[in-house]
Amino acid sequence: MLRALVAASDPESSSGAARPALGVGGASSPAEPAEPAAADLSAPPAAASDPPPDGGSLADPPILPDSPVGSTLWRVRGMIRTVRPHQWVKNLFVLAPIVFAKHLTDPSLIKSAVGAFGTFCLLAGAVYTVNDIVDVEADRVHPVKRNRPIASGRVPLSWAKVLLVVLVLTALGGASFGPPLFLLVAASYFVLNLAYSFYLKKIAYLDVGCIAFFFVLRVLAGGFATQTPISGFMVACTALLALFLGFGKRRHELAGQNAAKQRAALGAYSPRVLTVALAVTGVASVVTYFAYTLDPDTRSMFRSEWLWVTTIHPLFGVFRFLELVAGRPKAESPTQEMLRDTPFVMNLVLWVVEVLTIVYRLRPS
Repeated sequence: MLRALVAASDPESSSGAARPALGVGGASSPAEPAEPAAADLSAPPAAASDPPPDGGSLADPPILPDSPVGSTLWRVRGMIRTVRPHQWVKNLFVLAPIVFAKHLTDPSLIKSAVGAFGTFCLLAGAVYTVNDIVDVEADRVHPVKRNRPIASGRVPLSWAKVLLVVLVLTALGGASFGPPLFLLVAASYFVLNLAYSFYLKKIAYLDVGCIAFFFVLRVLAGGFATQTPISGFMVACTALLALFLGFGKRRHELAGQNAAKQRAALGAYSPRVLTVALAVTGVASVVTYFAYTLDPDTRSMFRSEWLWVTTIHPLFGVFRFLELVAGRPKAESPTQEMLRDTPFVMNLVLWVVEVLTIVYRLRPS
């Protein structure tokens, strides 16, 4: 995987013809779709009905048959797609503090943790809606993102703005019933995401740093919501893993067609630097997790010497993600592909089972 990434980092890779390793294999660029007419929103523009170029990786097949085109229900289902429920898995980081604090058997803490998870799911949906509103023009020149509900015209901008307000008010209203520090973190998460959407994401490398910080905020929110102490190792592992995933996503995007039009910061990224950043953060993530499993306080709390065995799963996950970055250039995002990738998901499930077995071998104290 790294060999393919390094090969793509050759200085000549700045030109479109020299990106075969992570690019589109030399295929000619697809014609840019015509922008949907603003005056007719009763039917979708032509681009919206086109299947995704990678054979349908934009979204999973609908559980129910799609609603009649142009109907209210059809647009509502487009709004559901806009908030990306399949991406809410990232908010499981909110639950990490109670899992590793051995509090999964405490009903009151579980209730607080689930409430915090729900709050961040709503906020995440609001953030995705903001991003799609802000990026609507850039998405229309992307071969896959042009099929998103707002970019394609399925969800009118006026509907998207109403959805945004409802999500934010509901999320922060719910957060106000929790500890003040939780409300502060939740509000900070949304405000910083607004800054990211309008400005910070245009600055190379700082944009990935912001994404990593958002993951750290999720962990902090979970700790504050349940009043559970958070270890420095947990914060470090979260930040490093998020940086690794973020750099992988940028490396993947940089090899695509119309990269600069799709994301303003991509023009300032260097393929070689991104490859090095992937290697450094990937190794650092695994090493930090391994150090956590061997820490005397960790072994004392879990009353086990065997947590280090689970390090094989983060190691496999890092290498598998690199394979996805290098091997699926037509996918919208490697971070989405990993959630559809059977080996990656199976490895994640095995890690969760092993950790829970080791951590909860005895009755939680």
